[in-house]
Amino acid sequence: MKNTRDLDPSASPLDYYGAELRRLREAQGLNQRQLGEAIFCTGSLVGQIETAHKVPTRPFSESVDAALGTGGTFTRLLPLVLRSQLPPWFQPYADMEAKASYISTFQAQVVHGLLQTEAYARCVLGAMSKHKLDPHVAARMDRQSVLTREHPPLVWAVLSEAVLYGEVGNRKVMREQLAHLLSFRDAEWVQIQILPFAAGAHAGLMGSFNVLRFDGGDPDIAYTEGYESGHPTANPHEVKLRSLRYDHLQAAALSVEDSAAMIARVMEERYGEQPDLDGRDLA
Repeated sequence: MKNTRDLDPSASPLDYYGAELRRLREAQGLNQRQLGEAIFCTGSLVGQIETAHKVPTRPFSESVDAALGTGGTFTRLLPLVLRSQLPPWFQPYADMEAKASYISTFQAQVVHGLLQTEAYARCVLGAMSKHKLDPHVAARMDRQSVLTREHPPLVWAVLSEAVLYGEVGNRKVMREQLAHLLSFRDAEWVQIQILPFAAGAHAGLMGSFNVLRFDGGDPDIAYTEGYESGHPTANPHEVKLRSLRYDHLQAAALSVEDSAAMIARVMEERYGEQPDLDGRDLA
């Protein structure tokens, strides 16, 4: 059945994307099936996106731009669409993160979102509910585009050793996630340190936090997160105290080189291939 649901383009970025897709498709004299064939997907998928029942992806947007000759319209719209899929309380932080020139983060339990694999992110985001899991994962993955832009931020992450041992998903997910962390060893703008259990009492015992710095004179931001709320502050005193905590965490953590060695060791010893009792390899 043909999708003919009328959209209010002003209702949301997703509705605007769908309405523009329909308008420009029809302007080219194409039906949904024909556009789908041109971009190697089904007409049904085109219809679901045009009626805001499904969230578009970056490959879909790039393919549509090429097929319809839009000059990158849908690729430029995509970040706005995906940002709208984030929880409302998180969207202001995502906007600040996208503009930051320096991101320092301490993570006590999980890998920071900018450094997560898709499989790991899916397990983290779906731990409580699978509702709208696909768009939530897509939004998290799109946040990572800041790492590949022409002038990326400097990201410095201190991860508790507990992050390496807390099995998120399964062993295969963790092995891929730790391999992904190791892939940043030669990345100029991403530095990762591990805070070992041997550090004992440390400056991050109160939990995870981020500090964002900006070019152009914008004030630094310190950010902490609750279960369903975010707490950014530009209060200079608070930011200074959080920055001091971070300096202590960096000092207590292993060097970047020794951290990579620990990640590699845990990946092999805890999540490496292991033979089953009948001789088969376990994933």
